[in-house]
Amino acid sequence: MANENPLLSPSTLPYQLPDYANIEPAHYLPAFEHAFAEHRREIDAITRVRSMPTFENTMLPLETSGRLLGDVSRTFYTVSSADATPAIQEIEETLAPLMSAHYDSIQLDTQLYWRIKTLHDQLDRLDLDPEQGYLVERHFREMTQAGAGLDDEAKSRLTEINQRLSTLTTTFEKNLLGDTNDLAVTFDDAAALDGLTDGELSAAAQAATDRGLDGKYLVTLTLFTGHPYLSSLTNRDSRKRILDASRARGSRGNEFDNRDVLREIVRLRAERAALLGYASHAAFVTADETAGSPEAVQSLLRRLAVPAARNARREQHALQAIIDAGPESFALEAHDWAFYTEKVRQAEYDLDRAALRPWFEAERVLQDGVFHAATQLYGITFTERGDLRAYHPDARVFEVHNADGSALGLFVLDLYTRDTKRGGAWMNSIVSQSRLRGTSPIVVNNLNVPKPAPGKPTLLSLDEVTTLFHEFGHALHGLFATVTYPHFAGTNVFRDFVEFPSQVNEMWIYWPEVLAKYARHIETGEPLPAEVVDKLAASETFNQGFATTEYLAASWIDQAWHSLGADAAAEDIDVAAFEASALADIGLDNPVVPTRYSSTYFAHVFSGGYSAGYYSYIWSEVLDADTVEWFRENGGLTRANGDRFRERLLGVGGSKDPLEAYRDFRGRDAEIEPLLTRRGLAA
Repeated sequence: MANENPLLSPSTLPYQLPDYANIEPAHYLPAFEHAFAEHRREIDAITRVRSMPTFENTMLPLETSGRLLGDVSRTFYTVSSADATPAIQEIEETLAPLMSAHYDSIQLDTQLYWRIKTLHDQLDRLDLDPEQGYLVERHFREMTQAGAGLDDEAKSRLTEINQRLSTLTTTFEKNLLGDTNDLAVTFDDAAALDGLTDGELSAAAQAATDRGLDGKYLVTLTLFTGHPYLSSLTNRDSRKRILDASRARGSRGNEFDNRDVLREIVRLRAERAALLGYASHAAFVTADETAGSPEAVQSLLRRLAVPAARNARREQHALQAIIDAGPESFALEAHDWAFYTEKVRQAEYDLDRAALRPWFEAERVLQDGVFHAATQLYGITFTERGDLRAYHPDARVFEVHNADGSALGLFVLDLYTRDTKRGGAWMNSIVSQSRLRGTSPIVVNNLNVPKPAPGKPTLLSLDEVTTLFHEFGHALHGLFATVTYPHFAGTNVFRDFVEFPSQVNEMWIYWPEVLAKYARHIETGEPLPAEVVDKLAASETFNQGFATTEYLAASWIDQAWHSLGADAAAEDIDVAAFEASALADIGLDNPVVPTRYSSTYFAHVFSGGYSAGYYSYIWSEVLDADTVEWFRENGGLTRANGDRFRERLLGVGGSKDPLEAYRDFRGRDAEIEPLLTRRGLAA
């Protein structure tokens, strides 16, 4: 079988890049079945050992086990998120409960748990190095958290719940992709899209052509509630059509309706938490995060919500004043906010962000911005490998080397949107680094930038530039983490810490020597004018009331759903009414500032890994803002600073407590004041 199925033989390509050119959908399920069985045999070999547990006879074979399953999984899930054809979706639906059942059989294995608990109980008497000791701690904590200490009846129910949840979250994602595609907005005439650039119109025309709608224009939806085009479309009805379509996803009573799906997800997560001894799913999740408890999370969110809502109302009044001064006065609505925000920005700062796209050509931003900053900071270099094929023709492969010329890994960039790609932007690993396994990293960044017609340049918005730098921060974390044990590889850190490195990387967007290199006009090559740069800096806190409010609203909705106990979650809950009540509770129920995600299309928490954890972005931003202060105080973009950040934070992966790693880097705990200043929330 190995000769027939490329997934069952080690890849001969550089860095063990999967041989995507020869992998077909029919190969995946047989490979998974083979990998499940192999992993089970490896675990059984550990638990059959008659001698008392040692690190060498328990932890080492545990860390070397499941390699084939990990390889096949990363290969498949890279494709299922970025190129989910009907065949791939069908495999994912079949696979979800099988994967859940398999990992439950490992995490809930009584004999394996006994061996790890025995080691944990005598940890202070074992002669282990810090990474080995932390490995025992984490495996014991994670198995306990998973329910390994429960009785057989409870474990049986827990397994049923986990399998059902795996099916439901897969269904949620499939429904969201289907409804997002179905609700893409078609326009018959370019006049309805007045305000878009030539490149944006070209992308809309190409999207329509791709769907067989020649001569029309198709605006595809983003993952979040808003849309980049809302800031520039002059036609108010066009703006309304796009925003209404976005907010309708998953709640139209059609085949893609997600309301029943998410209600069952909430109910089962609450039941599982109760089985495990927690008052709610939020309590279960945060118990093993740096936050420690839902109360700590809610305290931070409430602290930020009051000034954020106040700032948003002040911004709202300014937008209304612009409207009232125009030829036709009307009450500001949600679909007007972005458009009139740009009007106010122009009035107050003489700055038109939409007009900046010609300075942000994608290839130049990548090479002379993202890559250049990384080279200056860490000494790493990038070479495109056109001879290596990734999983889709649009995905480009780059080889990364350290300053001394040694090989570091591969970076894959998949920039463009397509109907088979889920929304948003993300980083994932295809291969994780491990000294024990002798592997080097392959990391992927996915974005959803509209693809222009052939021959047209890709001009990015400032938000897209930010996303490119942000996701590359995750990629750097995945590339730099240098650990012995696979359990700690790459970005395998606490969820409310994982956004920190990516947020820090955003600081280089406006760093003068970086900006001057990549922000050059597509036609003239002239740098972004100094006065525009000054205006961007001056307007840094502009519209932060809106941005912070929409984010906090989504975070609070996540917490509200997942703070329900088992009894409350079992009730027949009206989704829209529940959201409205939750937002009123925290004072973020402003109808012109919709939540960044509503429940029925909140993929982060109902199909991704952020359930009860969407707060992580603002939690991590406390560390990020404090770190930016450190860089500014210590000379900014220097190799010395980069080496310190790489060695003490990015390079440790998950091999030590993240807050301990932060203290090692910063010399103290993070302070919240830089965040409050950045977001305009300081008293």
